[in-house]
Amino acid sequence: MMSSSPLIPNVDPDQPRHDRFMMRSRRLAANLHDLRRAAGSLPDAIVLLDQDQHVRWFNHAAESLLGLRRPQDRGVVLKDKLHNSELAGWLQEPSPEPLNDVSAPGQPSRHINVTLLPFGQRQRLLLARDISHMSRLEQIRRDFVANVSHELRTPLTVIHGYLELLDPEDVPHLAPVLSEMRAQSKRMGQIVEDLLTLSRLETQDHVAEERVPMAPLLATLRKEAEALSQGRHSITVESTADLDLLGSQKDLHSALSNLVSNAVRYTPTGGRITIRWERTAEGANYSVIDTGYGIPADHLSRLTERFYRVSSSRSRDSGGTGLGLSIVKHVLGLHQARLDIRSTPGQGSTFTCCFGRERLMTPEVHESKPLEGN
Repeated sequence: MMSSSPLIPNVDPDQPRHDRFMMRSRRLAANLHDLRRAAGSLPDAIVLLDQDQHVRWFNHAAESLLGLRRPQDRGVVLKDKLHNSELAGWLQEPSPEPLNDVSAPGQPSRHINVTLLPFGQRQRLLLARDISHMSRLEQIRRDFVANVSHELRTPLTVIHGYLELLDPEDVPHLAPVLSEMRAQSKRMGQIVEDLLTLSRLETQDHVAEERVPMAPLLATLRKEAEALSQGRHSITVESTADLDLLGSQKDLHSALSNLVSNAVRYTPTGGRITIRWERTAEGANYSVIDTGYGIPADHLSRLTERFYRVSSSRSRDSGGTGLGLSIVKHVLGLHQARLDIRSTPGQGSTFTCCFGRERLMTPEVHESKPLEGN
């Protein structure tokens, strides 16, 4: 009698592989869904762009801050969609730098910072952060500083005036005290004036477009340096750029003079100070070179901050307010220029104002056009 073999069901050898593939696909889909939900709930606007700036995807914050709408704005060219905003011109630049403190296209009352990052294969990721709260705080700070400085100006003027009326010879035992009070009231007055200057510069978005003749300005800067130095330093002017500047005479004189006075204050007796005006491939540079104490490298990036001091005692002894380089930075920013600082402790420092070609003018008396390109 023959035994019958059990029935063996048909088994697909690819079934386990198919199950694993389906499980993996479901897991990836779930992860992608979670990522999209997380990105969608972020307070920063996120827009994914292809190589031609077509909108591929955006989150909810992009709807409120940038004014994008679903589903009609998927696939549109972003710069065309935002053609009435500051972002449109910014997006046309080949490699745009981050755009700071601009009005949000979707809500003009709000302010945003915008960054464009490379992503994937020739794609871009646009990030826009709402900084309205920080902008309001910054405006409050500016108003406070301006108002307090303005209110302090009058009482300080009165105090300093009465101190000047007191003759130390009438009260010899108070002569040192009166001298110190005069010096400190004068210094406080200068701090107030510098704070008011900074407040004015911070609220400006443009400067006067007037010719600033450099030859007489350089001569004036040298005379001011010699008066402050009182013969303690060797001061020279090297001018090889036969060019004038286009901008604000008052503000540029203030900024360039600040650099010269700093060099005099922080250069020991017997040191050398060179004021240099020279043409460069990008435009022209104004430099103040000294053989002073020098500045450690870890301080250089913070020198233009308000009241920042490398050495507090040395700064106070020199009579500085701690606001000069901050004023220089703001003035140069309004003239589309930048400040470059190089220093070696014990050897000296070089402060350079770099001006672009658009701010240069030929020195003819009757010529008033910016210098043409090469």
